[in-house]
Amino acid sequence: MKNLYILLIILFFSVQSSFGQYEGYSSNHWEKQLDTEESFGKLIDKTSFKKHLMKLTERPHVVGSEGNEEVIRYIGKTMEDAGFDINNYPYDVYLPNKPGSSLIEIVTPSREVLNQKEDIINDDPFTQNPELWKGWNAFSGSGDVTAEIVYANYGLKEDFENLNSMGIDIEGKIVIARYGGNFRGYKAKFAEANGAAGLIIYTDPKDSGFTRGLVYPEGPYYNSSTIQRGSLLTTSFTGDPLTPFEPALPLDGKKKIKRLDPKDAQLHTIPVTPISYGEAEKILSQMSGQPVPQSWQGGLPFTYRIEGGSSLTVRLKVDQKIDFVRATNVIGTLKGSEAPNEWIILGCHLDSWGYGATDPSSGTAMLLSLSETLGKLKENGDAPKRSILIAHWDAEEHGVIGSTEWVEQMRDELNAKGVVYMNFDGAVSGKGFGASAAPTLKKLLVETSKHVDYPYTDQTLYEFWNKNNQNEPPIGNLGGGSDHIAFYMHVGVPSMSGGAGGPNLYHSNYDSFRFYEKFVDPEFKMGPMVEHMAGLMTLRMANADLIPYNLNRYSKDLKMHFENAVTKINSYDKNFKGFTATSNAIESLKETSEILTSNIKSYLEGGDISKRNLNKLNKQLIALEKSFISDKGMYFGSWYKSIYASSDPFSGYGAWILPGLEYEIALNSSERLDEWDSRYANAINSLELKMKKLIQEIN
Repeated sequence: MKNLYILLIILFFSVQSSFGQYEGYSSNHWEKQLDTEESFGKLIDKTSFKKHLMKLTERPHVVGSEGNEEVIRYIGKTMEDAGFDINNYPYDVYLPNKPGSSLIEIVTPSREVLNQKEDIINDDPFTQNPELWKGWNAFSGSGDVTAEIVYANYGLKEDFENLNSMGIDIEGKIVIARYGGNFRGYKAKFAEANGAAGLIIYTDPKDSGFTRGLVYPEGPYYNSSTIQRGSLLTTSFTGDPLTPFEPALPLDGKKKIKRLDPKDAQLHTIPVTPISYGEAEKILSQMSGQPVPQSWQGGLPFTYRIEGGSSLTVRLKVDQKIDFVRATNVIGTLKGSEAPNEWIILGCHLDSWGYGATDPSSGTAMLLSLSETLGKLKENGDAPKRSILIAHWDAEEHGVIGSTEWVEQMRDELNAKGVVYMNFDGAVSGKGFGASAAPTLKKLLVETSKHVDYPYTDQTLYEFWNKNNQNEPPIGNLGGGSDHIAFYMHVGVPSMSGGAGGPNLYHSNYDSFRFYEKFVDPEFKMGPMVEHMAGLMTLRMANADLIPYNLNRYSKDLKMHFENAVTKINSYDKNFKGFTATSNAIESLKETSEILTSNIKSYLEGGDISKRNLNKLNKQLIALEKSFISDKGMYFGSWYKSIYASSDPFSGYGAWILPGLEYEIALNSSERLDEWDSRYANAINSLELKMKKLIQEIN
């Protein structure tokens, strides 16, 4: 018996030590945090995710629709019942929330009107809903054109450059391009810039279709009638097209916002609409020009050709109305017990193109379940020290609008209070796992994943994620396409985005609860898993004595990205010798960040910690990321103020780290490299100075 007792003690302490003390925690509070996290895990209701997902996907819910209003009310009530304080933030946004009228018709050699809506599937009642609309692209120009056809592969910048180098005349013709490779709005932008009269976009079966596996309703890939919807909004800023830098506050509100004239809003003028690969085949199979390069060949069973020839003409007609539409963000707050003015923010958008089971509602359902679990934790006497805000953004699908308007409205408060933003757009849409994050949050992701069980295996999430057994699982860098943009790239709140993914029927009418239940996760185990992960990250950030940013990661990542930039520049400028000022700044930052990290650890182990000192130190920690925020912003758009990260202005989705340099590289330019050496060195020196002040405060 004595030996068993000793064994249990040894086992207990070995488990404790295997976890290691969390960064940012004093010894006493770390032990309390372990208890909090254990309680949180036990409180997760594993049936809640499914219940919420089923409710959220009862109707299609495009921004401004009755279905969307129902979703807004349901979200608010659920979080209120969970104990959150609810605030709605309305905005009047300039956008089309209905497809309007459209037509795609082969005119010659023989007339045929092409189908623009998914087929009804007899054993899937979700496909029969009359509220489901045809395929459409929001922010299309209006027009009626009949013209010859040119195939442009993915419609990338380089694809159009290749067409020009081949001597292919696009002027006055209709371009057909496949989804993928870049944001669909850039396909329209480049087509219009090259003189195209219209654009048709389709999803090729090589990218999602019969070449990948079984198609819906037998599998998770696009069938021949599936259509990807989506916005085309492509401006030099993010958010409402008429209110750059300012929130699109209600037109009937007290505060009046100056809005751009729509004619000055950088909107597309050519008609654009999506189509299925089954209907696209009817066009592509009749094209008679030269064969495409091998890399342009899609998955349909014939040779793709660049031009249709004079005998093949297509009519494309779009009449789409744009007006002011009310969008409403729903934000629930669980007020912090000790530092209510330090905000841990989680978010996912609520609007969709149809039912939106995977995108976005899987993320929405997870956050609703998480709000219930956090509410129960507080009821049990375990309130978070910092405030936890769970945000549900509207009008994301039309151009990441709802979150952007809120960030613009709350800019000053976020500068002072924004600790972290965690984005969970479509976060439970498969059985894989991935994440992207700011440097300071990567360690948090890794360490938290070690404490979460991955379902369907005997592995932790970390073990599943780190399949190749590297020093660190693959963590990406944040690019475009979702609600972290304004937080991270406009005001400098450290951000991450992550969750479970897999094949899905993205932006189609088939992305329903039935699809989810049959193909995404029939046992509904992934929702609770992602909730566990999100909750642990939230609680660790919310309860730490000092905000647990990984400060050593700045210099490591900066050095790597600058070395990569130099290699790229040397590919077109052999005389370039590197960034001297920045390199020196990074080396100095490395030394200072290591000293600061060591001092923080000693400070927390010392036990003599006052709440006043903690508040002061945490304010300084919140300010660190702002070192990369530049009033001047980027040359490709001054709204993008972070010189550390932005979305790729030529693709929309891609992640640009050191965007000032990446823009010069994209232009094959050396003209502003000295300027950027100075700007980056100044930003890094500013960051180091803030760290040195923290060292002084701690000592």
